[in-house]
Amino acid sequence: MRRRLALPSAALSLPFLLAACGTQTAGAGAEAPDRAGLEARAAALQTRPEHVYVTEADGFDLAEQSVGVLGDDGFSATYVSGGGGTITLAVERGRVDPASCAALPLTSATGAGGPAEAPCEKDGEGWYRAAGGSHEYVRAENGLRIRVSADTGAVDRATLRGAAERAHRASDAELDAVLPERGPGAGEPVERGDLPPAGDGAPRNDVGASG
Repeated sequence: MRRRLALPSAALSLPFLLAACGTQTAGAGAEAPDRAGLEARAAALQTRPEHVYVTEADGFDLAEQSVGVLGDDGFSATYVSGGGGTITLAVERGRVDPASCAALPLTSATGAGGPAEAPCEKDGEGWYRAAGGSHEYVRAENGLRIRVSADTGAVDRATLRGAAERAHRASDAELDAVLPERGPGAGEPVERGDLPPAGDGAPRNDVGASG
């Protein structure tokens, strides 16, 4: 299932800067989500609310099943188009500068590791890189490294650049739209049906041949 986020449109006066045009945002008009609940949902995903970023690109929708943790407490999500193109947004702790940019392994939108190094071209507040059929925009802010990547054959540079420029820290309404809901008993151990109600808890072996 895919859900399109209704994020603000942007008038870009400078690369990577956003000027909202007053359009409706995700969750606008609805009751404000509970912040404690949002933090609990982020923790269940093993990330932090401030590490969750969102973006938008014409014709692309968020693939809900792609939302997950990156590394220790980072965040990643993939946006897909009807034509099969994918854009991956990845956020993790770190920095990027002229010395470290080229050494970052280039990762394609499919998650496969790319070349060990890729040249970096300064573009606005970040860098553009391309090699091995993949390209990405990368920038650093708030102690985080934000990367927006795709396959060059499926997503052109202008579309990728627009998605990178629109990538921003999620508001509470956007967190509510993006973070997976916590299921009943989240964080509790899974109950096994083959454990006896008393004794040392060893699994029962008296099941039949059919299991």
